[in-house]
Amino acid sequence: MVAASCEAARLLELFQLQSDQGPCLDCFRSGQPVAAADLDAEAQRWPRFAPAARKAGFAAVQALPMRLREQVIGALNLFRATAGSFGPANVRVGQALADVATISLLHERSMRRSDILNEQLQTALNSRVIIEQAKGKLAERLSIDTDQAFSVLRSAARNRNLRLADLAQAFIDGTDLLIG
Repeated sequence: MVAASCEAARLLELFQLQSDQGPCLDCFRSGQPVAAADLDAEAQRWPRFAPAARKAGFAAVQALPMRLREQVIGALNLFRATAGSFGPANVRVGQALADVATISLLHERSMRRSDILNEQLQTALNSRVIIEQAKGKLAERLSIDTDQAFSVLRSAARNRNLRLADLAQAFIDGTDLLIG
């Protein structure tokens, strides 16, 4: 659950997840809208959800799918305090809201993945710079070329069961002399 308009709706949404039944879950699983104009009449369909919804002050619900093409990422529930079906105009507006929320969630997910990838690339670049510095320092100290220095550094890291970048940093800092 991402958001709710009131505490009663939030608790009811959580109840649906905990009891594994309700219009939101049916909508999510099927990818199709689910309507219940009178929750009193739905006690057989959702034996735990319908009474809990009535107790929370809701008499009707409309669940609308949140999807991109065939991928369903969630469902938007609209609740009413009085029994009755949601009119076609209300359902269209609700579906438009679900569509906008879907786009927002997918955009946020994409941005999060992009941030993680950027962080990973920056870490790799930083490690590479440290390794190159250590190679240069080691090559100068041992009077060898940088390819040989890299082999020495890599072998030392393997033998000590250390990450190459960690050993390289310690060598640059002088906390690991690496060579006798």
